[in-house]
Amino acid sequence: MPINVISSGIMTTIQDLGRPGYYHLGIPMGGAMDRLAMRTANLLVGNPEDAAGLESVFVGPELEFTEDATVAVCGAELPPRIDGEQQPTWTALSVKKGQVLSFDFLKAGARAYIAISGGIDTPPHLGSRATYPIGALGGVDGRAVQPGDSLPLGKASGKARPGTSVPEDYRRLPGATAKLRVLPGLYWHRITEESQRRFFEDSWKVANEADRMGYRFQGGRPLDFVPREQPFSAGSDPSNITDACYPYGSVQVPSGQEPIVLHRDAVSGGGYFMLGTVISADMDLIGQLQPNTTTQFVKVDMEAALAARKERKALIAAIREAIC
Repeated sequence: MPINVISSGIMTTIQDLGRPGYYHLGIPMGGAMDRLAMRTANLLVGNPEDAAGLESVFVGPELEFTEDATVAVCGAELPPRIDGEQQPTWTALSVKKGQVLSFDFLKAGARAYIAISGGIDTPPHLGSRATYPIGALGGVDGRAVQPGDSLPLGKASGKARPGTSVPEDYRRLPGATAKLRVLPGLYWHRITEESQRRFFEDSWKVANEADRMGYRFQGGRPLDFVPREQPFSAGSDPSNITDACYPYGSVQVPSGQEPIVLHRDAVSGGGYFMLGTVISADMDLIGQLQPNTTTQFVKVDMEAALAARKERKALIAAIREAIC
C-alpha cells in the first residue's frame, strides 16, 4: 500500500545510495547527500542500508499512511510530527494506518532523511531509485516528489523495533564553523604559494548557490595563479585547463574567486582547474550546510584522509551494533 503525498516541502526527492559505475558516461553516482544519515534511518526501520527513502531540504513533506509502518528521520534536526504530536529524530517511530506524518521547522542542518519500513519501491533506473532530475532518472518520473503522488512501499522486514534510537554521540552534524578537510590535488601547483596558504587561512561562507550538484563558498581572498602559457585547447581564463575528469568533492575555483565543491549530482568533467578534493569522510557534512554557514578548509595529507575514512567506517559499524 502506498503513502500519499499531501505536501512536498521545498524539495523532497527519493534517494538511496545512488548508481555507481556510470560516471565515465557522464551520469553521476547521485544518491543521498548525507549517506550516513540515510543508512542510519534505514537501519532504524529494519531496511537494507541502501533502501530508498526521502531526502527533504529545509522543509519536510506531509505524508498520509495507508498502512501501519515504522518510520525514522535522521540527518538534519527536522522534528517529525505524527498527527500533530512532535516526535524525536534518530528514533524508530510507529505510524498507524490513516495517520499523517508532518514536520516542525528546521532546527539544525539542511537535509533530513525519512526512511519507511519496506522502503520506497518506485521502479529503479540503472540500478537505483535515486532521483537525478537533470537526467530525468529515478524518483517519480525522474522528478522530485509532488502533492498528489502516491509512493509505493516494499515489504517490511519486520525487524524494526519502535522506540530504538541512535546514541547522540553517533549523530553527526557540522559545528557552528564547519571544518572540511581537503587533500591538495593535481593542479595545486597552478596557484602561488601565497594563495595556497591563504586558501586554508581564510574563513569562507556557504553561498546561496548550494545544491546537489555543488556548493559555492564566498568571503575568502581571491587566488593568484602562477603565470604560464595557456595549454592547447584550454580557455583564456587562468583557471582554465585542458578538459579533465572531475572527482566527487573536487574544489574548483573559477577565475580564482569562489571555490565550488562538486557533490553527488556533479558533472563528470570540464575545463576548470581543481586545487584539491574534500575527503570522502567529510562529504556528508557538506550536505548539511545551510547558506551563510562559516566554513574552514583544513589541509590534510593522504595518510590523514585514509585514517578519517577508517574512522567513518568504524562509526557506521558502531551504529549497526547499537541498532541491530
